[in-house]
Amino acid sequence: MTPVRRTSASVCHVLSEDSDLAESVPQSRRERAIRECTARVAEISPGRWDGREPTAADGIGLLVLDGLLIRTVSVHGRRGAELLGGGDVVLPWHEDPDHAALGWTSEWRVLEPTRVAVLDERFARLLGRYPRLLGKLLARVAQRARLLTVNMAIVHQARVDTRLHMLLWHLAGRFGRVRGDGVTLPIRLTHAVLADLVAARRPTVTTALNDLNRQGLVQPVDEGFLLAGQPPGELVGITYGPHTQIS
Repeated sequence: MTPVRRTSASVCHVLSEDSDLAESVPQSRRERAIRECTARVAEISPGRWDGREPTAADGIGLLVLDGLLIRTVSVHGRRGAELLGGGDVVLPWHEDPDHAALGWTSEWRVLEPTRVAVLDERFARLLGRYPRLLGKLLARVAQRARLLTVNMAIVHQARVDTRLHMLLWHLAGRFGRVRGDGVTLPIRLTHAVLADLVAARRPTVTTALNDLNRQGLVQPVDEGFLLAGQPPGELVGITYGPHTQIS
């Protein structure tokens, strides 16, 4: 397991790190909220992660400031996965106590160096002064559930190339950058990670990516992927959260 390491700057101003959260506080109180809402920062290196952060267990959770993580769940040899990044609120130490009935297992992996703000009990008490900020954090949790439902719909597509095309556009809705020749998705995902995200085998994903490349729809670039044209099918018109970059 990868341990959590404290950063040299052990405390951050959460609302300075996440401007969308700051905007949830009325302008007249925002400057004070930025000063008051501080949290300890933890840094996680790439690799497997046990998710332990004891001081957050009685608080709200961990707010991902930057980086990339994946949570994988296995049930009788089948795997599903969820990709998480900046702005997500995670509680990796919370697992369903009844999971033994199905025998599923869960694993967290850090794909890129990741920083998290520890929203512990002290931070939770601060939120009593800023109820709209609390509402915004709860909305982040709800948004995560909505996007996971989109992932579920994607993996029900019959063809793996369709799943991949939809998944990459789905991720571009959050992480993408528009440029003249398409939309770049600036995250590096191995074929094995993509296979977990679309519920397929890695060799099948490799073949499907090659097919999409030949069609001019998806091109590998140094920073990740370049997507051409428009989002496929039902992804057109999906509304994403505050970190959406596509215009």
